[in-house]
Amino acid sequence: MPTALVTGVAGFIGSNLAHALLDHGYEVRGVDNFATGREQNLDPLRPNEDFVFHEADIRDADTMADVSQGADYVFHQAAVPSVPRSVDDPVTTTDANCTGTATVIDAARKADVDTVVVASSSSVYGSTEQLPKVESMTEQPESPYALSKHYTEKLALQASDLYDIDTAALRYFNIFGPRQDPNGDYAAVIPKFISLMLDGERPVIYGDGEQSRDFTFIENAVQANICAAEGDATGEAFNVGTGGRVTVNELVDALNDHLGTELDPIYDDPRPGDVRHSHADISKAREHLDYEPTVDFATGLGRTIPYYRQ
Repeated sequence: MPTALVTGVAGFIGSNLAHALLDHGYEVRGVDNFATGREQNLDPLRPNEDFVFHEADIRDADTMADVSQGADYVFHQAAVPSVPRSVDDPVTTTDANCTGTATVIDAARKADVDTVVVASSSSVYGSTEQLPKVESMTEQPESPYALSKHYTEKLALQASDLYDIDTAALRYFNIFGPRQDPNGDYAAVIPKFISLMLDGERPVIYGDGEQSRDFTFIENAVQANICAAEGDATGEAFNVGTGGRVTVNELVDALNDHLGTELDPIYDDPRPGDVRHSHADISKAREHLDYEPTVDFATGLGRTIPYYRQ
């Protein structure tokens, strides 16, 4: 039975990934300090005897050394997310995401872990006009968050050259689904809009609403992680998206259709650091990881809304 270490396991992506790994027959160790993760995300995992949780900060070298011993795979999902949050507080974002990643990688190579898969972000591309975004493009991070993810993936990919360890970086394109936190100023757009509109409140769009995103259901991101860990590719970055894009205005229209509401959005000034368009070319992940998104945007939205009705 393989053993996986999942950092940020109480977060949205980490908790969904841990659940899938358990279903695939893994023993799973999880680490989280609840800076952004939520206790309730662990509730479905705790009854499984193959899941062990450690409340700790990934910057704690001693703890990471302990939990990495005997692990076959490390899935590094822990991070302080959000472009706007990083603009407001670049120090916390940089410390958690950059120092944290360095600590995770160092512990993994000392523990002789087979493979490390790290979560990167489509934000590393910046607001380049070329669409779709392809991995061969020059990265142009435009926020402290994007810069921290650029560092995260470069550090991980470098490790495949410096140490006897396989690595992969997954550039997530706007992952959404159940367990994503809808609350706070830095909440992701889909859970925040669903939560507001269920309460009869109008969502706020920053800009004209014609900015577009390759909204990607969580099940696709989980698949990409497992494919990256179990596959042969190493030292490479891969886009994880659906290969399509939806404007924020179209998102509001879709939510109105699903919810049976007629709520017009409120428009506000664009936020600094936000990219205009996000659209993934996923041919590299298809070729090298056998990645194939199985849940499209509309289906994913339909699977997500019931979670927030509860």
